Amino acid sequence: MKKFLINIRYLLAPLFILAAVAGVYAGGPFVWTGVVLLGMGIVVDTLVKTRTPGAGFDENGDTNGVPLFQNAVMYTMLPVFVLLQAVLAWRIWQYTGGAVDALTTSQLIGATMSSGIFLGIGIIYGHELAHTKGFSFIIARWMMALSAKAHFCYAHVYNHHLELAHEDDPATAPRGRSLWAHFPKSGLGQSKFLFLMEKSRLNRLGVPFLTWQNRWLRGYAMALPTIGLFWFAGGWVGIACLFGMWMISNFELETLNYLEHYGLIREKGQPIDYRHSWDTNSAFTSWFFIEIGRQGDHHDRGETHFWELDEVGAPNTGHGYFTLFAIALFPPLWRKFIEPYLEDIDKHDSTEGEQKIAREMNKVAGYQTI
Repeated sequence: MKKFLINIRYLLAPLFILAAVAGVYAGGPFVWTGVVLLGMGIVVDTLVKTRTPGAGFDENGDTNGVPLFQNAVMYTMLPVFVLLQAVLAWRIWQYTGGAVDALTTSQLIGATMSSGIFLGIGIIYGHELAHTKGFSFIIARWMMALSAKAHFCYAHVYNHHLELAHEDDPATAPRGRSLWAHFPKSGLGQSKFLFLMEKSRLNRLGVPFLTWQNRWLRGYAMALPTIGLFWFAGGWVGIACLFGMWMISNFELETLNYLEHYGLIREKGQPIDYRHSWDTNSAFTSWFFIEIGRQGDHHDRGETHFWELDEVGAPNTGHGYFTLFAIALFPPLWRKFIEPYLEDIDKHDSTEGEQKIAREMNKVAGYQTI
């Protein structure tokens, strides 16, 4: 019974996603279901102070997570996200075709926002599967391609996991950068990484850049079926809704990058340590985001499944991602909130080299120097 309860708690996100899909399908005021659920998530994550360990291990030392079940859920999420886009495309087709039960303009906006919010949750499954090989990695690429982010899988594994907390990692936000500024910089930086990686790789192979072997180009080509679907559904209206949905889902991805490593510092070439990631063990965040908040252990053991991640004592503000997201939306509030934590890390948990970099970054950001 204990294992059953531990495993089904990670169905929180799939249930929310299905609710958002059902809301768009139902139409009327229900199209705002996804937006309402996001608001509820922020409230619950802020008010419920419960902290939780990971899935943990039983008395025999075996993980409480059931790999067959958890992998089946993750693989199933790909057709669920396809369904989410198909339902929105159907609603756009009705809207542009003047159907009797078509959505109003404001309702279409609500449907697009709800779809974008929960398409973005595909990040957590795409991220988990990107740390595997073979079939699972392909599923991860297709899952991220639904948000035109197939390049993430390579950039995350071969750039972020090697360079985090350093300026060579575009996904790590330096001190003083707002979430709004990080959104385009991180996204474009990760795409540029794979562009340059493929350019170098193909050059070594003696293959021209314009080839199907180019994983950067192939990743964007994987988004073409989605573009075709929304163009067929509503022409430029469909494309506008698609890009609105993509903007929201991409913003969520870069928000997670922002919250996971903001302001943390590592010297080039030095080992990655627990102090280079922000952890969160908020119960609601841990269950909804399938333990993605256990960043310290994740970066120490990159190919370890989420149900095997553990508490490692990485920096922790004591708040979940929903709460932190709401704070980060307002840069002055975020600065006031995060600066004391960074100051404490600089003083008590940094090397001399990191402290030197911190002093330089603090001057630029206007933070308290040590």
